[in-house]
Amino acid sequence: MSQNLPVTKRRLLTTAAAAVTAVALPAPFIRRASAAPMRIGVYLPYSGVFTSLGTKITNALELALAENNNKLGGREVELLKIDSEADPSKAPERMVRFIGQGAEIIIGPVHSGVALGMIRVLQNQNTTLIIPNAGAGAATGELCAPNIFRTSFTNWQPAWPMGKIMHERGARRAMSISWNYAAGQESVAGLRQGFEENGGEIVDEILAPFPTVEFQSYMPEIAASDVDAVYTFFSGASAVQFIRQYHEAGLDRNIPLYAVGFLTEGTLDGLEEIAEGLETTMHYADDLPLEANRRFRAAYQDRFGVAADVYAVQGYDTGRLLVHALAQVDGDTGDAAKLQAALRSFEAADSPRGAWRFSRAQNPIQDIYLRRVSDGINRYQGVAAAQVEDPGTGCAL
Repeated sequence: MSQNLPVTKRRLLTTAAAAVTAVALPAPFIRRASAAPMRIGVYLPYSGVFTSLGTKITNALELALAENNNKLGGREVELLKIDSEADPSKAPERMVRFIGQGAEIIIGPVHSGVALGMIRVLQNQNTTLIIPNAGAGAATGELCAPNIFRTSFTNWQPAWPMGKIMHERGARRAMSISWNYAAGQESVAGLRQGFEENGGEIVDEILAPFPTVEFQSYMPEIAASDVDAVYTFFSGASAVQFIRQYHEAGLDRNIPLYAVGFLTEGTLDGLEEIAEGLETTMHYADDLPLEANRRFRAAYQDRFGVAADVYAVQGYDTGRLLVHALAQVDGDTGDAAKLQAALRSFEAADSPRGAWRFSRAQNPIQDIYLRRVSDGINRYQGVAAAQVEDPGTGCAL
């Protein structure tokens, strides 16, 4: 196995716990009266390799709120935005800052390591955390808590069905390459489980340091690997670089590339024929044949002048979740148990991604789709696995 010093889940949890001990939590603030504006902390990346992801989630969140007259449970909404910088070490102190500013709900992050740092502060607080992207299994696994919800996925969820797809495409021996952090490791673990369950074998795993965009040095190892397929986990600007460098090395002519959908989400502009035919698994497809999806994409395009993608869908569903839950409690966030029950009751019958609901661990149970890039669009090919529920290992809810 080729890798740098591993950034394991244990190390991330230990680092997050150490960071929390270095900051002091403020005294509990008095909840605002129901007529006062509701303060919501938004902790997403607005700089670095994940900038576009944070922007799309925020845009769609604001779209959902605008569709409800920018009110939740009758209260005006004030968004308190902080750039997460995709830096786990800064997350604990900034959660303390949000709490001190009176944030009643916190939304974020994108990066799995950042999520673990946030949870170490928030899991024993009344403040509700809604995760609109980061797929760290621990968030709805061993670190689950009544006030932690996720509207996106776990890293395992979209990866596991790809194992079956790869085997169906004729792959028997495969290797993986991903970033050396929690999301990459958990995605590869999901793929490995699905691939091995269907008779395949992962013969090597390459872990690249986050957030590298230089992959040429790994291409000779892939070329010499004698595998039938390569599975990868990259997103954002690094995904673009990986697809280009894989093509420039000539590997896509002989070794098919497979991935979860983050590889091709928001990265296809300018890649042209290089990305054509790439197959990915994801809980969303651009042309998913649902009226709710058509309406959402039209509204997003009209408001922001760009096409929506899975990150936007996750932001939009986060907003829709808040609209539902705060209506149930008449805008009162003071009773944490009552608010959590309202959040858990949400069932998305008309989401752009299709119907989904929360698992006992408060992670979406949802369809995972097979997509293929065609003419610069992640086109729907069918359901790779229906209503997939993450095991939620370690969750005691």
